[in-house]
Amino acid sequence: MRSQCLVCLLLAGLAYGQAAQPATRSAAGAKAEQSTSAAPDKAPEVEVRPDDAVITLKGFCADASQEGDACKTAITRAQFAKLVDALQPGMPSNLRRQLATRYAMVLKMSTEAEKRGLDKGPSFEEKMYFARMQILAQELGRALQEDSNKVTDGDIEDYYKKNEASYEQATFARIYIPRAKQIAPAASKPKTDTEAGAKSSATANAQPAPSEEQKKAAEEAMKKVAADLRERAAKGEDPEKLEKEAYAAAGLPGTAPDTKREKMRRAQLPANHQAVMDLKPSEVSELISENSGYYIYKMVSKETLTLDAVKADIVKVISSQRYRDSMQSFQGNIDLNDAYFGPTRNPAMPPPPRGATPPAQERPDRD
Repeated sequence: MRSQCLVCLLLAGLAYGQAAQPATRSAAGAKAEQSTSAAPDKAPEVEVRPDDAVITLKGFCADASQEGDACKTAITRAQFAKLVDALQPGMPSNLRRQLATRYAMVLKMSTEAEKRGLDKGPSFEEKMYFARMQILAQELGRALQEDSNKVTDGDIEDYYKKNEASYEQATFARIYIPRAKQIAPAASKPKTDTEAGAKSSATANAQPAPSEEQKKAAEEAMKKVAADLRERAAKGEDPEKLEKEAYAAAGLPGTAPDTKREKMRRAQLPANHQAVMDLKPSEVSELISENSGYYIYKMVSKETLTLDAVKADIVKVISSQRYRDSMQSFQGNIDLNDAYFGPTRNPAMPPPPRGATPPAQERPDRD
């Protein structure tokens, strides 16, 4: 990832200096282009040796006395491969082609910049100093990542033993009970002709909002239903049947969702649901209350995944944690002078718009 940053820097502005395509084409030209594009774009495979040129810059050479065809600079496969490996090992061919185009332009421009002495100013030195630090930081990050990836079998076994509970896998029957019963709209009183004429049809047909007492009664009704269903689930009644009863009692149309939850791990459950992983087969959880409703879990089966099954996951976890820990020592513990940088901005507050003018009372008087 870090090496890709360098690639992006080299490829930035790739379109710079490219000639614009003509706006119109002749019919013959368009037909020829279609014919060319229809042909299979598959070049014969040719072996390119390390000393073979892969980039040739015509009219560009170190020796100013050379002219014409003699003035050219060739970049061999070995030379270009060295750059590619430094930036991004295994770079795909399409990106290599873009890099080659950008590299050729940068080489020409940097040579011209040196002729003009642009590498002698203080600005250039500061930029080189900072660029060197960035590259060194990227190299260190790569080295730290490689170090963190060195996970031994002993490391894996120790982590597995300490976190064995997190590799339990269970199948549940989960019953969901809506929190409140649907409140039927109150029957509207007949309107007189005068009232009907004074209000629009939309307003006349609008139903009054449920009162707080109605809402409370609707929630109490479903709370009792949930407690009853939990007792019946503990006695062995079918969870699918009980959930259908819950939806019917709540007055909800449609089909109740499937109760089966397969191959669930502790981390996949909400924090206040994770205790259900400690149930034994056929045991039923206590009623779990949420803002949306109530949940009842019945353990169907449980197993602990083997070390071999989770080995790859453990390697990723250990490697990521080690890398975060190693990077932590380079972060924080920084004091910035607010008098110079300005106070810390609250992340929730958007920055002021660019070019915003100060309030009228703060504007300087031009008269």
